[in-house]
Amino acid sequence: MIKKIGVLTSGGDSPGMNACIRAIVRTANYHHIEVIGFKNGYEGLIDNVFVPLKRESVSGIIHKGGTILKTARSKRFMTDEGLKQAQSNILKHQINGLIIIGGDGSFKGAMALNNGLNIPIVGCAGTIDNDLVGTDFTIGYDTAINTVVEAIDKIRDTAESHDRIFVVEVMGRDAGLIALRSAIASGAEALLIPEIKNDLEMLVSKIKNWRSSKSSKIIVVAEGDEAGGAYKIAEVIKRESPDSDIRVSILGHIQRGGNPSCMERVNASIVGYHAVLGLQNGERNKMVGIINNAVVFTPFEKVVKHIDTIDPGLEKMLEVLSS
Repeated sequence: MIKKIGVLTSGGDSPGMNACIRAIVRTANYHHIEVIGFKNGYEGLIDNVFVPLKRESVSGIIHKGGTILKTARSKRFMTDEGLKQAQSNILKHQINGLIIIGGDGSFKGAMALNNGLNIPIVGCAGTIDNDLVGTDFTIGYDTAINTVVEAIDKIRDTAESHDRIFVVEVMGRDAGLIALRSAIASGAEALLIPEIKNDLEMLVSKIKNWRSSKSSKIIVVAEGDEAGGAYKIAEVIKRESPDSDIRVSILGHIQRGGNPSCMERVNASIVGYHAVLGLQNGERNKMVGIINNAVVFTPFEKVVKHIDTIDPGLEKMLEVLSS
Protein backbone atom coordinates (compact mmCIF):
# COMPACT_ATOMS: atom_id res chain seq x y z
CA MET A 1 0.00 0.00 0.00
CA ILE A 2 1.33 3.41 -1.02
CA LYS A 3 0.25 5.86 1.68
CA LYS A 4 2.90 8.58 1.46
CA ILE A 5 5.14 9.66 -1.40
CA GLY A 6 7.94 12.16 -1.76
CA VAL A 7 8.63 14.18 -4.91
CA LEU A 8 11.59 16.28 -6.00
CA THR A 9 12.97 17.97 -9.11
CA SER A 10 16.65 17.47 -9.83
CA GLY A 11 19.25 18.73 -12.30
CA GLY A 12 18.49 21.48 -14.79
CA ASP A 13 15.04 23.07 -14.71
CA SER A 14 12.71 22.66 -17.67
CA PRO A 15 9.29 24.06 -18.62
CA GLY A 16 6.57 21.60 -17.70
CA MET A 17 8.03 20.46 -14.40
CA ASN A 18 5.29 22.34 -12.54
CA ALA A 19 2.61 20.69 -14.66
CA CYS A 20 4.12 17.32 -13.74
CA ILE A 21 4.22 18.18 -10.03
CA ARG A 22 0.59 19.27 -10.22
CA ALA A 23 -0.44 15.99 -11.83
CA ILE A 24 1.46 13.96 -9.23
CA VAL A 25 -0.07 15.80 -6.29
CA ARG A 26 -3.64 15.78 -7.56
CA THR A 27 -3.51 12.13 -8.63
CA ALA A 28 -2.07 11.15 -5.25
CA ASN A 29 -4.68 13.22 -3.39
CA TYR A 30 -7.44 11.58 -5.43
CA HIS A 31 -6.20 8.20 -4.21
CA HIS A 32 -5.84 9.47 -0.61
CA ILE A 33 -2.03 9.40 -0.73
CA GLU A 34 -0.08 12.01 1.24
CA VAL A 35 2.60 13.95 -0.67
CA ILE A 36 5.62 15.94 0.51
CA GLY A 37 7.93 17.83 -1.79
CA PHE A 38 11.65 18.16 -1.10
CA LYS A 39 13.16 21.52 -2.04
CA ASN A 40 16.29 21.94 -4.19
CA GLY A 41 16.47 18.36 -5.41
CA TYR A 42 18.69 15.93 -3.53
CA GLU A 43 20.02 18.83 -1.45
CA GLY A 44 16.61 19.16 0.19
CA LEU A 45 16.48 15.43 0.76
CA ILE A 46 19.83 15.61 2.58
CA ASP A 47 18.92 18.69 4.63
CA ASN A 48 15.30 17.58 5.22
CA VAL A 49 13.89 20.76 3.66
CA PHE A 50 10.37 19.91 2.56
CA VAL A 51 6.82 21.19 2.13
CA PRO A 52 3.52 19.31 2.38
CA LEU A 53 1.81 19.28 -1.01
CA LYS A 54 -1.97 19.36 -1.17
CA ARG A 55 -4.46 20.13 -3.92
CA GLU A 56 -4.35 23.85 -3.22
CA SER A 57 -0.53 23.81 -3.16
CA VAL A 58 -0.46 23.24 -6.90
CA SER A 59 -3.27 25.56 -7.97
CA GLY A 60 -2.30 27.99 -10.71
CA ILE A 61 1.07 26.44 -11.60
CA ILE A 62 0.34 24.40 -14.74
CA HIS A 63 1.20 27.35 -16.99
CA LYS A 64 4.38 28.41 -15.18
CA GLY A 65 7.93 27.54 -16.17
CA GLY A 66 10.61 26.45 -13.74
CA THR A 67 9.75 24.38 -10.68
CA ILE A 68 8.02 25.42 -7.47
CA LEU A 69 10.19 22.88 -5.64
CA LYS A 70 13.36 24.45 -7.04
CA THR A 71 16.19 22.28 -8.24
CA ALA A 72 19.93 21.75 -7.90
CA ARG A 73 22.83 19.51 -8.80
CA SER A 74 24.05 18.06 -5.50
CA LYS A 75 27.72 17.16 -5.04
CA ARG A 76 27.02 16.15 -1.43
CA PHE A 77 24.61 13.48 -2.62
CA MET A 78 27.53 11.80 -4.39
CA THR A 79 29.25 11.21 -1.04
CA ASP A 80 28.48 8.30 1.31
CA GLU A 81 27.60 10.73 4.08
CA GLY A 82 25.14 12.70 1.94
CA LEU A 83 23.54 9.54 0.57
CA LYS A 84 23.06 8.03 4.02
CA GLN A 85 21.53 11.26 5.33
CA ALA A 86 19.06 11.33 2.43
CA GLN A 87 18.10 7.70 3.09
CA SER A 88 17.67 8.45 6.77
CA ASN A 89 15.27 11.31 6.05
CA ILE A 90 13.15 9.11 3.79
CA LEU A 91 12.81 6.58 6.63
CA LYS A 92 12.08 9.37 9.10
CA HIS A 93 9.13 10.56 7.01
CA GLN A 94 7.88 6.98 6.53
CA ILE A 95 7.81 7.53 2.78
CA ASN A 96 6.92 4.38 0.87
CA GLY A 97 7.20 5.77 -2.67
CA LEU A 98 9.35 8.41 -4.36
CA ILE A 99 8.96 10.29 -7.66
CA ILE A 100 11.97 12.06 -9.15
CA ILE A 101 11.66 14.54 -12.03
CA GLY A 102 14.98 14.98 -13.82
CA GLY A 103 17.47 13.52 -16.29
CA ASP A 104 19.72 10.49 -16.42
CA GLY A 105 21.99 11.81 -13.65
CA SER A 106 18.96 12.16 -11.39
CA PHE A 107 17.94 8.59 -12.13
CA LYS A 108 21.44 7.29 -11.38
CA GLY A 109 21.06 9.07 -8.05
CA ALA A 110 17.73 7.31 -7.56
CA MET A 111 19.38 3.92 -8.03
CA ALA A 112 22.05 4.81 -5.48
CA LEU A 113 19.39 6.06 -3.08
CA ASN A 114 17.47 2.83 -3.32
CA ASN A 115 20.51 0.62 -2.75
CA GLY A 116 19.66 -0.85 0.67
CA LEU A 117 16.55 1.32 1.13
CA ASN A 118 14.20 -0.79 -0.99
CA ILE A 119 11.30 1.56 -1.69
CA PRO A 120 9.64 1.95 -5.11
CA ILE A 121 10.98 4.91 -7.09
CA VAL A 122 9.57 6.18 -10.38
CA GLY A 123 11.16 8.85 -12.55
CA CYS A 124 9.69 11.45 -14.91
CA ALA A 125 12.07 12.61 -17.65
CA GLY A 126 12.66 16.34 -17.24
CA THR A 127 15.31 17.80 -19.57
CA ILE A 128 15.10 20.18 -22.51
CA ASP A 129 17.65 18.11 -24.48
CA ASN A 130 15.25 15.20 -25.22
CA ASP A 131 18.23 12.86 -25.09
CA LEU A 132 16.93 9.95 -23.00
CA VAL A 133 15.99 6.45 -24.10
CA GLY A 134 12.49 5.51 -22.94
CA THR A 135 10.35 8.40 -24.16
CA ASP A 136 9.69 10.26 -27.40
CA PHE A 137 9.64 13.65 -25.73
CA THR A 138 11.12 14.70 -22.39
CA ILE A 139 9.53 17.41 -20.25
CA GLY A 140 10.81 20.78 -21.50
CA TYR A 141 11.86 19.84 -25.02
CA ASP A 142 8.82 21.05 -26.93
CA THR A 143 8.82 24.41 -25.17
CA ALA A 144 12.58 24.83 -25.67
CA ILE A 145 12.43 24.26 -29.43
CA ASN A 146 9.47 26.61 -29.73
CA THR A 147 11.48 29.26 -27.87
CA VAL A 148 14.41 28.75 -30.24
CA VAL A 149 12.21 28.94 -33.35
CA GLU A 150 10.59 32.15 -32.13
CA ALA A 151 14.03 33.67 -31.53
CA ILE A 152 15.38 32.60 -34.93
CA ASP A 153 12.30 34.03 -36.68
CA LYS A 154 13.14 37.40 -35.12
CA ILE A 155 16.83 37.08 -35.96
CA ARG A 156 15.94 36.36 -39.59
CA ASP A 157 14.11 39.69 -39.82
CA THR A 158 17.30 41.64 -39.15
CA ALA A 159 19.39 39.18 -41.16
CA GLU A 160 17.21 39.82 -44.22
CA SER A 161 17.29 43.57 -43.67
CA HIS A 162 21.11 43.60 -43.79
CA ASP A 163 21.92 40.57 -46.00
CA ARG A 164 23.74 38.99 -43.09
CA ILE A 165 24.86 35.55 -42.02
CA PHE A 166 23.81 34.71 -38.47
CA VAL A 167 25.41 31.91 -36.47
CA VAL A 168 22.86 31.01 -33.79
CA GLU A 169 24.08 28.86 -30.89
CA VAL A 170 21.51 26.81 -28.99
CA MET A 171 21.75 24.50 -26.00
CA GLY A 172 22.87 20.92 -26.49
CA ARG A 173 26.20 20.06 -24.88
CA ASP A 174 25.91 16.36 -25.70
CA ALA A 175 22.93 16.19 -28.04
CA GLY A 176 21.87 18.21 -31.06
CA LEU A 177 18.15 17.52 -31.07
CA ILE A 178 17.19 21.09 -30.11
CA ALA A 179 19.37 22.40 -32.93
CA LEU A 180 18.12 19.84 -35.46
CA ARG A 181 14.40 20.37 -35.05
CA SER A 182 14.61 24.14 -34.59
CA ALA A 183 16.78 24.38 -37.72
CA ILE A 184 14.15 22.52 -39.75
CA ALA A 185 11.26 24.54 -38.28
CA SER A 186 12.96 27.91 -38.80
CA GLY A 187 14.18 27.18 -42.33
CA ALA A 188 17.86 27.40 -41.40
CA GLU A 189 20.45 27.09 -44.15
CA ALA A 190 22.98 25.00 -42.21
CA LEU A 191 23.33 22.91 -39.06
CA LEU A 192 26.27 21.85 -36.88
CA ILE A 193 25.68 19.35 -34.06
CA PRO A 194 27.78 16.86 -32.05
CA GLU A 195 26.28 13.82 -33.78
CA ILE A 196 27.49 14.85 -37.25
CA LYS A 197 31.14 15.01 -38.30
CA ASN A 198 31.44 18.64 -39.32
CA ASP A 199 33.76 20.07 -41.94
CA LEU A 200 34.10 23.85 -41.70
CA GLU A 201 35.78 24.00 -45.11
CA MET A 202 32.71 22.34 -46.58
CA LEU A 203 30.49 24.82 -44.72
CA VAL A 204 32.46 27.75 -46.09
CA SER A 205 32.22 26.29 -49.60
CA LYS A 206 28.48 25.89 -49.15
CA ILE A 207 28.17 29.51 -48.03
CA LYS A 208 30.07 30.74 -51.09
CA ASN A 209 27.76 28.74 -53.34
CA TRP A 210 24.51 29.84 -51.73
CA ARG A 211 22.30 31.36 -54.37
CA SER A 212 22.44 35.14 -54.59
CA SER A 213 18.70 35.42 -54.03
CA LYS A 214 19.15 34.40 -50.39
CA SER A 215 18.86 37.63 -48.40
CA SER A 216 19.60 35.91 -45.11
CA LYS A 217 21.55 32.87 -44.07
CA ILE A 218 20.98 31.20 -40.71
CA ILE A 219 23.45 28.64 -39.33
CA VAL A 220 22.23 26.79 -36.23
CA VAL A 221 24.92 25.24 -34.04
CA ALA A 222 24.59 23.18 -30.85
CA GLU A 223 26.85 24.39 -28.03
CA GLY A 224 28.59 21.00 -27.85
CA ASP A 225 29.52 20.90 -31.52
CA GLU A 226 33.14 19.87 -32.10
CA ALA A 227 33.80 22.90 -34.29
CA GLY A 228 34.22 24.96 -31.12
CA GLY A 229 31.06 27.02 -30.79
CA ALA A 230 29.43 29.89 -32.63
CA TYR A 231 32.25 32.45 -32.30
CA LYS A 232 34.89 30.02 -33.57
CA ILE A 233 32.69 29.12 -36.54
CA ALA A 234 32.05 32.80 -37.32
CA GLU A 235 35.81 33.50 -37.23
CA VAL A 236 36.51 30.72 -39.71
CA ILE A 237 33.78 31.90 -42.06
CA LYS A 238 34.98 35.50 -41.90
CA ARG A 239 38.57 34.47 -42.56
CA GLU A 240 37.67 32.35 -45.58
CA SER A 241 34.93 34.66 -46.84
CA PRO A 242 35.99 38.20 -45.83
CA ASP A 243 33.16 39.87 -47.75
CA SER A 244 30.54 38.14 -45.61
CA ASP A 245 28.67 40.18 -43.01
CA ILE A 246 28.47 37.82 -40.01
CA ARG A 247 26.85 38.09 -36.60
CA VAL A 248 26.68 35.64 -33.67
CA SER A 249 23.68 35.14 -31.41
CA ILE A 250 23.90 32.82 -28.39
CA LEU A 251 20.42 32.11 -27.07
CA GLY A 252 21.54 30.69 -23.73
CA HIS A 253 19.21 30.16 -20.80
CA ILE A 254 16.11 31.70 -22.34
CA GLN A 255 15.62 28.19 -23.73
CA ARG A 256 15.02 26.84 -20.22
CA GLY A 257 12.40 29.40 -19.26
CA GLY A 258 8.96 30.52 -20.30
CA ASN A 259 5.46 29.15 -20.08
CA PRO A 260 5.25 25.51 -21.18
CA SER A 261 3.54 24.82 -24.49
CA CYS A 262 0.21 23.02 -24.75
CA MET A 263 1.93 19.77 -25.77
CA GLU A 264 4.30 20.16 -22.82
CA ARG A 265 1.52 20.59 -20.30
CA VAL A 266 -0.38 17.58 -21.62
CA ASN A 267 2.66 15.25 -21.75
CA ALA A 268 3.93 16.37 -18.34
CA SER A 269 0.48 15.75 -16.88
CA ILE A 270 0.33 12.29 -18.45
CA VAL A 271 3.67 11.15 -17.03
CA GLY A 272 2.96 12.68 -13.62
CA TYR A 273 -0.42 10.97 -13.46
CA HIS A 274 1.03 7.60 -14.49
CA ALA A 275 3.99 7.94 -12.13
CA VAL A 276 1.57 7.74 -9.20
CA LEU A 277 -0.40 4.90 -10.78
CA GLY A 278 2.88 3.12 -11.47
CA LEU A 279 3.85 3.25 -7.79
CA GLN A 280 0.45 1.84 -6.89
CA ASN A 281 0.85 -0.95 -9.44
CA GLY A 282 4.26 -2.04 -8.19
CA GLU A 283 6.57 -0.30 -10.68
CA ARG A 284 9.97 0.43 -9.13
CA ASN A 285 13.28 1.87 -10.30
CA LYS A 286 11.74 2.83 -13.64
CA MET A 287 11.15 5.97 -15.67
CA VAL A 288 7.69 6.62 -17.08
CA GLY A 289 7.65 7.88 -20.66
CA ILE A 290 5.51 8.14 -23.76
CA ILE A 291 6.45 6.19 -26.90
CA ASN A 292 4.14 6.22 -29.94
CA ASN A 293 1.40 7.71 -27.73
CA ALA A 294 1.60 4.79 -25.29
CA VAL A 295 2.75 5.10 -21.66
CA VAL A 296 5.79 2.90 -20.99
CA PHE A 297 8.04 2.19 -18.01
CA THR A 298 11.77 1.79 -18.67
CA PRO A 299 14.25 0.53 -16.02
CA PHE A 300 16.59 3.25 -14.80
CA GLU A 301 19.66 1.31 -15.92
CA LYS A 302 18.42 1.50 -19.51
CA VAL A 303 17.58 5.20 -19.38
CA VAL A 304 20.78 6.44 -20.95
CA LYS A 305 21.57 9.36 -23.21
CA HIS A 306 21.28 8.55 -26.89
CA ILE A 307 23.87 10.95 -28.25
CA ASP A 308 25.57 8.96 -30.99
CA THR A 309 23.20 9.26 -33.91
CA ILE A 310 20.26 11.25 -35.22
CA ASP A 311 17.66 10.42 -37.84
CA PRO A 312 19.62 10.70 -41.12
CA GLY A 313 16.35 11.34 -42.90
CA LEU A 314 15.86 14.60 -41.00
CA GLU A 315 19.43 15.66 -41.74
CA LYS A 316 18.94 15.01 -45.46
CA MET A 317 15.58 16.76 -45.43
CA LEU A 318 17.16 19.90 -43.94
CA GLU A 319 19.83 19.85 -46.66
CA VAL A 320 17.22 19.57 -49.41
CA LEU A 321 14.85 22.17 -47.99
CA SER A 322 17.62 24.72 -47.36
CA SER A 323 19.00 24.51 -50.90
